[in-house]
Amino acid sequence: MKLLRKTGSAGLLFFLAGSVLLMGIITAEIFYPAGYSTSSSELSDLGATRPPNSIIHQPSAFIFNLTMIAGGLLVLAASFFLFRATRNRLVTIFPGLLGAGILGVGIFPGNIAIFHPLFAMVAFIFGGLSAIVTSTVTGGTLRYLFIALGIITLAFLIFSSLFIPVLGDGGTERYIAYPVILWATGFGGYLVGSSENE
Repeated sequence: MKLLRKTGSAGLLFFLAGSVLLMGIITAEIFYPAGYSTSSSELSDLGATRPPNSIIHQPSAFIFNLTMIAGGLLVLAASFFLFRATRNRLVTIFPGLLGAGILGVGIFPGNIAIFHPLFAMVAFIFGGLSAIVTSTVTGGTLRYLFIALGIITLAFLIFSSLFIPVLGDGGTERYIAYPVILWATGFGGYLVGSSENE
């Protein structure tokens, strides 16, 4: 399926979302006190650790939670513009749910036991599915790259118990989350390029 109408706005927003998420996570890690490990510490620990006895370190928590809120809103906005450009519900509903999941992670930090895991799971599942589904409107080699990124996310999510002993909780979660961030940035760049070539 070829893209319809101009997709530049959607592409720019997807690219910004991926960039904001990546740089925001890095910045929150920089300001986290000693003892944070990318192997054993989950990404959401930057906002707040799990209850009971949750730990919140500032300014890392503020940076991480704001990053998730901004990233979620950007993905939601990108999904809206993508729908306006393609009128393809299948291609846009999964990124929309991804955006809602990311937004929820920021609004409900890790110390909120019920909602945070729910929104994180929504983000992980629909992040992987978004990469796979949007490959249907992507041309060339990128199509297969996006499928691969989606499969990596879903495989590490489904079989996390096999990877945690090797990579740790934090390492495994990063193999779930980072392919989605790479997809958002790459897909955004692809859409901008497609729009400029119309």
